[in-house]
Amino acid sequence: MIKKIKLPLVAAVMALVLLFAAGCGGGGNGDQASDGTDGTPKYGGTLNIALSSDAPRLDPGFSSSVYDRYVFQSIFDKLVDIDSNNEIVPMLAEKWDVSDDGLTYTFYLRKGVKFHDGTDFDAEAVKFNFERNMDPASPRKGELGAVKAVSVVDSHTVQVELKEPFAPFLSILTDRAGMMVSPKAAKELGENFANNPVGTGPFKFDSQIKGNTITLVKNEDYWQEGLPYLDSVVFKIITDTNVVATNLKSGQVDISDWRFPSKEIKNFESDPNFTVVNEASQNYNGFYLNVTKPPFDNKYARQALDVLIDRDALVDLIKDGAAVPAHSYFSPGNLAHGDSDIPPEPSLEKAKELLAKAGMPDGFTFTYKTAATPEQQRIAEMLQSMFKPAGITMNIEKLEFGTLLDQAIKGDFQAAALGWSGRPDPDQNIYDDVVTGGSLNYSRYSNPEVDKLLNEARRELDPEKRKAIYDEVMEILVDELPYIFTYHENNVICHSNKVHGFSYVSDGLIRTAKMWKE
Repeated sequence: MIKKIKLPLVAAVMALVLLFAAGCGGGGNGDQASDGTDGTPKYGGTLNIALSSDAPRLDPGFSSSVYDRYVFQSIFDKLVDIDSNNEIVPMLAEKWDVSDDGLTYTFYLRKGVKFHDGTDFDAEAVKFNFERNMDPASPRKGELGAVKAVSVVDSHTVQVELKEPFAPFLSILTDRAGMMVSPKAAKELGENFANNPVGTGPFKFDSQIKGNTITLVKNEDYWQEGLPYLDSVVFKIITDTNVVATNLKSGQVDISDWRFPSKEIKNFESDPNFTVVNEASQNYNGFYLNVTKPPFDNKYARQALDVLIDRDALVDLIKDGAAVPAHSYFSPGNLAHGDSDIPPEPSLEKAKELLAKAGMPDGFTFTYKTAATPEQQRIAEMLQSMFKPAGITMNIEKLEFGTLLDQAIKGDFQAAALGWSGRPDPDQNIYDDVVTGGSLNYSRYSNPEVDKLLNEARRELDPEKRKAIYDEVMEILVDELPYIFTYHENNVICHSNKVHGFSYVSDGLIRTAKMWKE
């Protein structure tokens, strides 16, 4: 039987895949192209995408940034993808089977696919990518921790054996863990691969001018017949979203990333030359607290910050309503979303009680590191003013995003403002953030009970039972607070109506293969 697998945000993936083989479809050639502008696709031209921060590491095996992911969609194809209906659909894997016990996945790969360097995409390449992403140095190692072995059956068939049933597996392969890099290029270039990434996607990497542009050019040998339509894609790094709006009006950019300025939404919605997509997302925003360094090695100090934040004010003043207050890793619509996502009412009195418990009745001073963008600066200043009445002094340090991320990875911070763009399965939003030694556990948090529960949730295939486990986890984390949540922001993307073929997907990323311009 051949099926698409439904992936609503509740992500009950495994319950379905154990029943069905999945497969064919996806990757069609779209409408036939012409040179006209009568609604049929037109070949040629450059799509200019505004990216609100630079992409720090263009290697899916070692990336930790959402800005990388925007660029990856054009360079790298994945084994499977999600579509605009939140269904898991084939990409480089034409179809797949799952054993009755949920432990063995057999992927049947497309034939005739080549990497940008001319080498063949085949089963050996898939095996190489799995093993590369399972390397202890890769941030993907936690995502693929359930993989026991990867075997080449034949040149276009791969078997992946799991140690135990793993509910998020297919969902994980719709993102960086499922992106296929050229084994030849990865071996030859080593760490320099990030400066010359090679995939099978519709566009090939051409150049990157740090802090300015990333240029991709058409892959003339793309496996999807007739695609892509565009000659090139240029990501323009514009950290001030107000400048993005100006450049859209002037035609310097054609489409924004998901951080289009919310105060401009109504203005552009009323302009017949533009389309605004304003949709709920899978993300969360806030800041990490380093629980190994004072003052945040004291949970009462962390709790004091939490009860001083007026999240409604943040949403109203910073996001102009294009967000909802947050207090958990799970946005509305996610399987694990629950009461833990309801923030506490702001209370100076409660904060002072907590500071007294912390042994810091007069407050404390800490440094908050944040990206050097106008919006992040405004958020920092609002938080600073919210903490001050309790005697808490927050010093603001603005950094380039890549530097901020690097310092967070190294633990060189007290508080670091970094969010998460979100994934459909709850495991992908929490596991690596809080499990001991997790690749995204910048807080250096460790709790054996949380580790045990998160691993139970990975093995549990029943959606209701999974949610109950995540509820238990959040009871602990709401008390211990290694991360302070502020809001779940909408994906707000604006594009010129000269741009066609854009299909919104809930991850907020821009897939360029079928896009074209008048």
